Amino acid sequence: MRVVENLNQALHEVLAANPRAFLLGEDVLDPYGGAFKVTRGLSTSFPSQVITTPISESAITGVGAGLALCGDTAIVEIMFSDFVTLAFDQIVNFAAKSVSMYGTRVPMRLIVRLPTGGGRGYGPTHSQSLQKHFIGVPGLDVYEMSPLHDNRDVLARMIAAERPCVFFEDKVLYTKRMHEVDDLFTWDLTDGLARVHVDTPPDCVIIAPGGVTHRALAAMRRLLLEQEIVCTLLVPSRLHPLDAAPLVAVAREAKSVVVAEESTAGGTWGAEVAHVLHRELWGVLRNPVALAHSADSIIPTAGHLERAVLLTETTIHDTVLESLK
Repeated sequence: MRVVENLNQALHEVLAANPRAFLLGEDVLDPYGGAFKVTRGLSTSFPSQVITTPISESAITGVGAGLALCGDTAIVEIMFSDFVTLAFDQIVNFAAKSVSMYGTRVPMRLIVRLPTGGGRGYGPTHSQSLQKHFIGVPGLDVYEMSPLHDNRDVLARMIAAERPCVFFEDKVLYTKRMHEVDDLFTWDLTDGLARVHVDTPPDCVIIAPGGVTHRALAAMRRLLLEQEIVCTLLVPSRLHPLDAAPLVAVAREAKSVVVAEESTAGGTWGAEVAHVLHRELWGVLRNPVALAHSADSIIPTAGHLERAVLLTETTIHDTVLESLK
């Protein structure tokens, strides 16, 4: 099963389980089924629960937050995550604060889905990874889609938390297969943290969000076969609030740690992870936690220029080697 099919199935189950669950977004109705076909078939099965909207990200998110405030479950699709900037006020100043600013805790079952990232030649305004702008917002959970996490479980966890969530979905992942890992490695999943490893203590631990999984695995393969460097990959489903304890437990065994993400440098999720690990592992690691990220640039449309800007397998590979010097 491909990631897009798994996500579609997860949305289907949410709508089927609760007649007060709603999906809102631009062009989400059949026969189009959304820009990336994630919502295909849903409006046919649940015509009163799938709502197509005008092109206004602020309005879509505001309606979703209003539904959540009234006790419903709302899943909002922003066609490209770049335009979540237009909904920032509704997410940060309304939805996130509504959980706790009324004198008693208010359940807010709101999920804002955000197709994200580059690699498809969509250019500067349709290819960004804006996760860092939501890290640290009180009352808001940040998740990222992963090929190692069943989206049915992920959506169920978000809804059960009764807090607004932003869900970043790397667009390249949609066509990838679920749970597909190189035969050189084994993997397991515990409490929302996926671990890909070999049965020997790692030289380096790579921590990455779901959209970076395949690039990290490719780098791990090269390092193992060409340099005999053993890496373990950790992929959390929820980026914030960060559950640091399992990351620390694995990183403690390694000589170095690399956090890889597609965001540009500066105030990133990776920097927050590095801060937490430095505090816990100071004096244990050989070098400071290293960060791998995209270049400080807009994202070009031309494929060869886009590849020169975005985080790649080679970026991760070279960062691991540098961290072990």
